[in-house]
Amino acid sequence: MNTDYRKPARQWLPIATLAFLALIWGCNWIVNKISLRYAGPFEFAAIRCLAASLVLFIMLPLTGRSLRPPKLGPAMLLGLLQTAGFTGLSNWALVAGGAGHVAVLVYTMPFWVMLFAWPTLHERIVGWQWLAVALALLGLVCFLEPWHLQGTLSSKVLALSCGAVWGMGVIVGKKIQANGQVDLLSLTAWQMLLGSVPLIIVAALAGEPAIEWTPALIWGLLYNIVPATAIGWLLWLYLLKTLKASAVGIGSLLNPIVGVVASAIFLGELPNHVELAGMLLILLALALIAYLASKAK
Repeated sequence: MNTDYRKPARQWLPIATLAFLALIWGCNWIVNKISLRYAGPFEFAAIRCLAASLVLFIMLPLTGRSLRPPKLGPAMLLGLLQTAGFTGLSNWALVAGGAGHVAVLVYTMPFWVMLFAWPTLHERIVGWQWLAVALALLGLVCFLEPWHLQGTLSSKVLALSCGAVWGMGVIVGKKIQANGQVDLLSLTAWQMLLGSVPLIIVAALAGEPAIEWTPALIWGLLYNIVPATAIGWLLWLYLLKTLKASAVGIGSLLNPIVGVVASAIFLGELPNHVELAGMLLILLALALIAYLASKAK
């Protein structure tokens, strides 16, 4: 009898978790945008990634996992792409661009994965996938507005490059997993630690202004370390175990939506009509990609 009452709660728990994670990661864009007022993009990236990696290493034995590193070569490459490249480029894009704009362009990552998987994993683009490609390209043209060569175009290109770098990292991650079962949390901890090294080097060479240790910056770092990394990755692992990968992919589309809404509410960053049309086309393309992936399983 009690089991019947608990069953609906268990069914809705993954959906509620997915929405909560989207809130955490979507709001992180405006947290980082505010934090970058007081620290250089690479300094902030280096500190948050190094601190977050230490938190993940603490989580490994607490969750019954080994501290033993995976193969360092692939982990270093993954760290260069998904930690150094992704975090560095996204922070750099946030310096000049709106948080919502950056969030949408960064989350073109499934589009890039599909393109990169063609030559590297021999996963051809077929059928309705071409419609997704066309919608994404049209959306990007509207969103980038190449006829306006001033303003935040450089930020948009950086954010788009960030999504492409993450897509390359996904391909590398797939190849790592194809060579043997790898624990996701362990791999993330090691690649984040190794990826922090080039960020530290770039931050030192870039000659960025001295960090202002304001309450906003400290809270921003704490947000990145605790909810966005420690709690976020635990929730992500839970979702991967309880939901289909396709469902998690579709749910991840909530992240840029939260980013756009939060940046409009808290930062007053409102997209113009052409940019809004581009956002909708990109999100529609990503939703189509996720739907086709779910039908293929």
